[in-house]
Amino acid sequence: MLVAAGRGERLGAEQPKAFVRLGELPMLAEPLRRLDESEWIDAIVVAAPPEWEEQAILLAEEIGAEKVSQVVTGGATRAESVRRAVAEIPADALVVLVHDAARPLLTDEVIGRVLEPIGEGWDGIVAALPLADTVKRVSEDAVVETVSRDGLWAIQTPQAFPAASFRETLAAGGDASDCAGLVEARGGRVKVVRGDPRLLKVTSREDLELVSSWL
Repeated sequence: MLVAAGRGERLGAEQPKAFVRLGELPMLAEPLRRLDESEWIDAIVVAAPPEWEEQAILLAEEIGAEKVSQVVTGGATRAESVRRAVAEIPADALVVLVHDAARPLLTDEVIGRVLEPIGEGWDGIVAALPLADTVKRVSEDAVVETVSRDGLWAIQTPQAFPAASFRETLAAGGDASDCAGLVEARGGRVKVVRGDPRLLKVTSREDLELVSSWL
């Protein structure tokens, strides 16, 4: 599934983030095209911003994304958007792959790395990168402590989950900054695989310009 319901306030955009221009098309087009072209992916459900569902459908048609099976209305939170999208996934689906449209430069290599361990008994697999920068905890502009970066990873998407257990996790409620956090909260085991530095999450105009330069 492709989660694209985020707002674009920090981009200073009037439209939702997924519909900000990246190159000649809305940003949503890039990850949607890449998922559609991947042999790992059978079908795509898009969680679109409210009142932008039709535009998402038209965009999928424009780029020839034939694997799009449903476009749903995203919720007030990321977790709610995921719940609505998962509700449209066929009951016989074995695996759910969740990706954020705000990380447009998805590669097939990363999709494969996330999906390959799914049969090893993990409750989730996430793409991530080890932290390279020094990390400090700050309060009111003052450094409180320097945190050891040993074992610290910056988590990305895509993230993959066995469909049956993931449905149970979502049904239990709760919220988290990523889907793996919901799984972890229920005691699930999550495996980390290497992501990609170019899977940058677009949150600012500077991010958008940088990602544009990588196209």
